[in-house]
Amino acid sequence: MRLLIVEDEKRLAVSLAKGLTAEGYAVDVVHDGLEGLHRAGEGVYDLVILDIMLPGLNGYRVCAALRAAGHDVPILMLTAKDGEYDEAEGLDTGADDYLTKPFSYVVLVARVKALLRRRGQGAGASPVHVHGDLRVDTGARRVFLGEGEVTLTAKEFAVLEQLVVRAGQVVSKAEILEHVWDFAYDGDPNIVEVYVSALRRKLRAGLIRTVRGAGYRLETGR
Repeated sequence: MRLLIVEDEKRLAVSLAKGLTAEGYAVDVVHDGLEGLHRAGEGVYDLVILDIMLPGLNGYRVCAALRAAGHDVPILMLTAKDGEYDEAEGLDTGADDYLTKPFSYVVLVARVKALLRRRGQGAGASPVHVHGDLRVDTGARRVFLGEGEVTLTAKEFAVLEQLVVRAGQVVSKAEILEHVWDFAYDGDPNIVEVYVSALRRKLRAGLIRTVRGAGYRLETGR
């Protein structure tokens, strides 16, 4: 899952990005409303965390502009303000949830997961993917093979998630990089191969097939 944080308090934005990256999300950060609107409007994000008090364009206007353009990406609004009027205005512009600063990081993560889960259910998608003896619960972020549970790191799970939601299809290395690592990642793209190899060791060697020159495919047979 790829998230966008639009927050002008840079220390807070960096802190949130580090925490959410550790949870297995790919996270991009911008610090003003105009850039946030431009990025969110590209349609590549699964959720936007949007501060209200922003330079350039405030969060209300960013949210309203996205909804007016037909973007249905879940939006979690953040604000230092506290009051029914602010919350009502945020929700009226199309925000899906609202969190007042200061907030608990644990609560923010819970809200993010709930919004992503709700989005998946709204699209008719099940959070549990079953392929032979492999079962991947993207809501609880748990993986089972046969009768046992397999422990994965956050990044390993994120790579597997990209493959499992498109099981039987070829997923390119570039697509995995885009959704598991953030847009600013300029390291070795072969990092994907490292994580695929780790998944093969922990799961089963033939489960993830390399399609030469194209990417990887999760085999749907047993």
